Amino acid sequence: MASLFKKKTVDDVIKEQSKELRGTQRQITRDRAALEKQEKQMEMEIKKMAKSGNKEACKILAKQLVQLRKQKNRTYAVSSKVTSMSTQAKVMNSQMKMAGAMSTTAKTMQAVNKKMDPQKTLKTMQDFQKENMKMEMTEDMINDTLDDIFDESGDEEESQDIVNQVLDEIGIEISGKMVRAPAAGKSVPSAAASSKQATISDDEIERQLRALGVD
Repeated sequence: MASLFKKKTVDDVIKEQSKELRGTQRQITRDRAALEKQEKQMEMEIKKMAKSGNKEACKILAKQLVQLRKQKNRTYAVSSKVTSMSTQAKVMNSQMKMAGAMSTTAKTMQAVNKKMDPQKTLKTMQDFQKENMKMEMTEDMINDTLDDIFDESGDEEESQDIVNQVLDEIGIEISGKMVRAPAAGKSVPSAAASSKQATISDDEIERQLRALGVD
């Protein structure tokens, strides 16, 4: 029962009209076929009357044949009109659907525009850009500070280790040379020999420093 009182949509109306137009087209085709059959019969009748010499009957049948052929030609015109109406109905239906889609899209866009505040959106983007720049600057400052702290501490410790190692090695070398030094009462080497030993000791120290990477 509910379907009986349901409001018809545009598609429903278009479908009904198309169905009616197709029925009309079939009826016109049947009428044309009947007229063509009647036309052939009338032509045969005219020939028959002409053979029998009945001129008056031939004239009457000839006039009827002319009217019949005009009627048949009218069926072609009507059929063409029906086809045109069916095409127009389909085009109108398509246009209405397009209009409906555009209307829905317009409503959606209006709703989005109402929800969206351009000024607020712009301010939000600007605030985000500003805060992002501040965060990057803060991060760079923290990284630079940490690099300075760890680099200075590391360099100082590394330098001290190198100095201690050099001094230790020099002390070992000097101790070794002191052990090999001549005892008291023995002949004292000449000044030239002492100068040579001092020169060797200095060269050895420089060699060790270069080996450790200290210029």
